[in-house]
Amino acid sequence: MAAKTRKKTSAAKPVAAKSTAKPKAKAKPKAKPVVKAKAEPAPAKPAPKPRARPVSAVDSPFKNFIPYEPKRGEAYMDGKQLDHFRDILMKWRQELMEEVDRTVHHMQDEAANFPDPADRATQEEEFSIELRTRDRERKLIKKIDQTIERIDQEDYGYCDTCGVEIGLRRLEARPTATQCVDCKTLDEIKERQLHG
Repeated sequence: MAAKTRKKTSAAKPVAAKSTAKPKAKAKPKAKPVVKAKAEPAPAKPAPKPRARPVSAVDSPFKNFIPYEPKRGEAYMDGKQLDHFRDILMKWRQELMEEVDRTVHHMQDEAANFPDPADRATQEEEFSIELRTRDRERKLIKKIDQTIERIDQEDYGYCDTCGVEIGLRRLEARPTATQCVDCKTLDEIKERQLHG
């Protein structure tokens, strides 16, 4: 008889579960979106005067200049344009030289014999990175000097490969450029093909 009662109770449980189950709640209706009235535009304020930004090591010095606007009928690379680029290159060279001096003073001031090997290794790595950067800048200073020499010889602004005008905007973007965009692009493609 115990087996019969078990069957009856086990059969009764699902029925009881069905009867005690709660009906699903209905979804609440979504609230209507609130439409905001458009605010009236504020009266125009006068534009603030542009401030001269301090030049940092991250800023490229030849970006901090007034772009040259050629006058109608002005010849390419006349005296004014050559002076404009000479000024850009001289300022850039001066900033690089000042950065070299700062690095030398920094390395002399910060040179310490740390007792902890990890601190010594960190300092050596920082000095190594700075020296690598200065070496690249030294090569750039040499290239700037060569470019200034080309300006003095009035051979500046023309592509070394094809002889076409390089263009004012390209030269303002990269004052030491010696090739036009097309020739430089071809050289880069050839280099990628050769060196992968």
